[in-house]
Amino acid sequence: MSAEFSLEYLGISNRSLSRNLSRAELYQEAILHDKGAAISNLGGLMLRSGEKTGRSPKDKRVVHVEGKTDDVWWGRVNIPLDAKNYEINRERAIDYFDAVSKLYVFDGFAGWAPEYRLKVRVICTRPYHALFMQNMLIRPTEEELKTFGEPDFTIMNAGKFPANRHTEQMSSKTSIDLNFDRKELTILGTEYAGEMKKGVFSIMHYLMPKQGVLSMHCSANEGDEGDVSLFFGLSGTGKTTLSADPRRHLIGDDEHCWSDNGVFNIEGGCYAKAIGLSAEKEPEIYNAIRFGSVLENVVYDERTHIVDFDDSSITENTRVAYPIEFIDNAKIPCIGGHPKNIIFLTYDAFGVLPPISKLSSAQAMYHFISGYTAKVAGTEMGVTEPQATFSACFGDAFLVLHPGQYAEMLAEKMQLHGAKAWLINTGMTGGGYGTGSRMKLSYTRAIIDAIHDGSLDEVDTVTDPVFRVEIPTSVPGVPSEVLIPRDTWSDAAAFDTNAAKLASLFNQNFEQYREGSSDAIAHAGPVI
Repeated sequence: MSAEFSLEYLGISNRSLSRNLSRAELYQEAILHDKGAAISNLGGLMLRSGEKTGRSPKDKRVVHVEGKTDDVWWGRVNIPLDAKNYEINRERAIDYFDAVSKLYVFDGFAGWAPEYRLKVRVICTRPYHALFMQNMLIRPTEEELKTFGEPDFTIMNAGKFPANRHTEQMSSKTSIDLNFDRKELTILGTEYAGEMKKGVFSIMHYLMPKQGVLSMHCSANEGDEGDVSLFFGLSGTGKTTLSADPRRHLIGDDEHCWSDNGVFNIEGGCYAKAIGLSAEKEPEIYNAIRFGSVLENVVYDERTHIVDFDDSSITENTRVAYPIEFIDNAKIPCIGGHPKNIIFLTYDAFGVLPPISKLSSAQAMYHFISGYTAKVAGTEMGVTEPQATFSACFGDAFLVLHPGQYAEMLAEKMQLHGAKAWLINTGMTGGGYGTGSRMKLSYTRAIIDAIHDGSLDEVDTVTDPVFRVEIPTSVPGVPSEVLIPRDTWSDAAAFDTNAAKLASLFNQNFEQYREGSSDAIAHAGPVI
């Protein structure tokens, strides 16, 4: 640590600082100072995140500053926090920082495109948090670190210390406060590392559109000819599986931006679900668990340190974080050209959406805002029939502006660069959940291959009468009878009932976004 480096400009007087330690040094610090730290038999550092094993969206706050944050999409996602209450939380974080024996600092970048990247400083009290963000942010070279200067945004993770629940506008002892005026993210009352990762994503979701850059919750890959595809989809739709194509190069698995120059990854690493992980099912992720990776909340054998990836006794949300270069077919730097194909993935448990359909520009905006998938019976207590789940832009928990703004930007960029949009159902066919069967993965992979090789560009289509999307009548490797959903059902009347029900749910969900959305988007939904 250089003698001149300090955090006094933030009001932090603690001088026991370790900045940008190596992986080996952070392993050593974690074993010595991070309670419960252990090294897995594969080489990953294993830790627990404490009481919170997932994000706390109800405790997320955005500081409202008159004249500066008036364009924020206020509501259940972005709950306003008065500046004076933010200062109370900030003071608690700084007091805690000054009381601990040591602070860890990591300086890195968000965004692989040099012209748009943000300098992010992370201040934390747990070595594992420093290693986690070393994996998730883009790691600076020694020369870049020397000239890093003042950060564009600072994360102050005092998550081991609680917020005062009696402070106005607090809902619990947890508070994740985003302040665009001070350019700070302050975390109290949660040690779940994902809050830092998604905090950076929220920052980019606000700042990038102001520069004409679309921020997106999606994965991205690239073919040998330079053709880029984006994959949007909520949990369980197959986003990770389908974008991790050994014949294509991975640009990134979760967070991207689309600028006038093309697509770039926001992150320097991946944060993958580890529950049920195996070398056979997901070899790329499994092989990334090596020295430098972080395993969060996994259960392991105390003697052998072999992880039981099927054990969910701590949480279903077990995770592994690793640098993107741990993926063999990753494209470094994580930058690509303008997307050729935009792929929306959905698990339709109602069994009425086609396995593949082509979307118009307006329909792409509509389905982007809708962000549909479905829970199925048996996955949760009390769920006895399919339940529609909608998440605007396939990630509404991280949006800062109105979803319509992101949708309009998507449509503009698609039109300017000639990108095609597709809706793919990886869910049920031949009936709803309980009577039909899940779409074969081999069919879905064949559909993705046909999109990439251009086989669907000149294929005849028919219009779905309810959802009004264009359905290709033939796809290489997929039986034609599977392509028209109504034809796969033995009971046509039951299909019509289910289709009308899902269409109604789509329309009901869109009402909350109608104000702030264009007429073109509003008229692109299903008809009953």
